[in-house]
Amino acid sequence: MSLLATEPTRAAAVSKESPAGPARRRRGRAVRGQLTAWAFLVPALLVFGFFAWWPILRGLLISFQRTNLTDPPTWVGLDNFRSLFADPLLTTAVGNTLLFVALAVLIGFPAPLLLAAVISTVRRGAGVYRFLVYLPVVIPPVVAILLWKWFYDPGSGLFNSALGLVGLGPYSWLESSGSAMLSLVLEATWAGMGGAVLIYLAAMVGIPGELYEAAEVDGAGVRRRVWHVLLPQLRSVIGLLLLVQLLNTVQVFTEPYVFTGGGPESATLTVLLLIFRYAFQDGAYGQAAALSCLMVIVLALLSAVYLRVTRTWSSS
Repeated sequence: MSLLATEPTRAAAVSKESPAGPARRRRGRAVRGQLTAWAFLVPALLVFGFFAWWPILRGLLISFQRTNLTDPPTWVGLDNFRSLFADPLLTTAVGNTLLFVALAVLIGFPAPLLLAAVISTVRRGAGVYRFLVYLPVVIPPVVAILLWKWFYDPGSGLFNSALGLVGLGPYSWLESSGSAMLSLVLEATWAGMGGAVLIYLAAMVGIPGELYEAAEVDGAGVRRRVWHVLLPQLRSVIGLLLLVQLLNTVQVFTEPYVFTGGGPESATLTVLLLIFRYAFQDGAYGQAAALSCLMVIVLALLSAVYLRVTRTWSSS
């Protein structure tokens, strides 16, 4: 009788404990999975923090110091910012940077969209055109700039030689303060628009053909189809690429550094080039760090305002 009595009791105990066992095993597997994920994530976070966030914090600290990066630094508070705003070159650099941004947006922003619209209508050899458009992106930036520097040569450059065939020129493309910035923008547009063209082409593939057919049935011409069908379907891509272009052009450095060194008469001196001069020519690392911090703040505010303004437009 005792054995028979204990069997149901054991079965009941097993049945009561059975739901808890799988639950504990699931929790154990979840904990082990989290530990594994952290084991892979922590080294990446440490590397990213050391090479990304630590330089930012170090730069912020240097902006309040006077240092040559070898001797012990001296704390100067806001003196670096005061001397920075007292430098007349700051106004020149900010004005030139804004001029570069304006010309780059005016010339370089619609050019990839127009070129992508033309390539999208090509039926034969479209791959060749895509390759040719993207080829400047593959060329190293310094090589491309040196190539264009020869194009701009006032004596035997390609542009002046071509214009001379029709009785024009020669022109001092880079030696004139009136045309130097425009010359930089033209090269930067040529060198950087290949990626944007491919992004636009990929977005155009996803536009339903029924929209174009419906617009054509309604009697819409090419201009109205572009305005009422193509652009609304690409507005999110357009907004993103515009933000990327604004951020990139504000940080322009390679073109003025290699082309003109900031000349002639500081006509192409930009903010990043001024930071370079502070740090590596004048040894004023504190002023360079202070201007870098101000630029980071401006870029962050620009991104926040732009995303705020375009959120409704891009999602409607």
